[in-house]
Amino acid sequence: MFFKTMQKRILIVNVNWLGDVLMSTASIRAIKKAYPESYLACMVPKRCVEVLSGNPNLDEIIVFDEKDTHKWLSAQIRFIRELKKKKFDIAFLFHRSFTRALIPFLAGIPERIGYCTKKRGMLLTRKIALPEDDIHRLDYYLNIPESYGVKSDGRYYEFFISDNDREFINNKLKELGIKQDDFVVVINPGGNWAPKRWPKENFARLSDKLINELGARIIISGADKDVELANEISSLMKQKPIILAGATNLKQLGALMEAVDLVISADSGPMHIAAAMGTDLIALFGPTKAALTSPLGKGKIAIIQMEVGCEIPCYKVNCKDSRCMKAISPDYVFKEARKFREDI
Repeated sequence: MFFKTMQKRILIVNVNWLGDVLMSTASIRAIKKAYPESYLACMVPKRCVEVLSGNPNLDEIIVFDEKDTHKWLSAQIRFIRELKKKKFDIAFLFHRSFTRALIPFLAGIPERIGYCTKKRGMLLTRKIALPEDDIHRLDYYLNIPESYGVKSDGRYYEFFISDNDREFINNKLKELGIKQDDFVVVINPGGNWAPKRWPKENFARLSDKLINELGARIIISGADKDVELANEISSLMKQKPIILAGATNLKQLGALMEAVDLVISADSGPMHIAAAMGTDLIALFGPTKAALTSPLGKGKIAIIQMEVGCEIPCYKVNCKDSRCMKAISPDYVFKEARKFREDI
């Protein structure tokens, strides 16, 4: 099925996590390329707005946050009324929840396309069967517009930053004494849940080896919540890194990762930002399945995941063992990092 006219109003009902929203940008790009004259909007929670801000393929970002601004039923009703006024013609539902299908239904959007998950089939005008096999999240989202005739524009995702972001990072690196010919490595030790994190002792040992044997300049990145972890890693090191955890916003983090030679990170949103910026990347996977959420970018990417006998993916958020991450040794990661250094 194709639009009768190119000038349609399209809504994408997106998902909730930074990395997944980044992966959805391949679909956003494909939709805009297929229908360049259309008005394209994306609905996301507040915490994901920065992921999409500056994206030239979007005409509008609409915030729907059921855990904050739209927590109460009265706020949700007002949101639906405002959405109805926007007169969208079609909604692509990347989010698979019942609520996210109900909202465009109540807003009177004529065409609603998404996966036919439990109890929401009656809310969809085009029902897509869930994939029988595990597929990468990028393809999982891309399946939805492809069912409508949209063709893929490439299996990579994008994160857009400004010249001001780049200038901020360039000035920061100069202030820190980093020279243009330095081998600069960002380590990103944080993650949205503990079992995906590599032990801080391993990051410390790896960083010392990178400094001592490859002459690397080490930068520890992260959000405000990662400052304590960054300081703990630094305290375990014999050499001292540069700590920029808590010192950048998300766009500046993207500029930082674009400016350096290598990023080493566990499976996390910042890992996907590094991939989106085209930076060389070593991705450390443990309880998550790399085939589903591996980083896709234009730089060189090495994925490290060890077989430890556990079922993957594993969603034991309170796992006390974390043997899947502990099985990745600093020496193994260092060997991979050396290959990247030799290629520069």
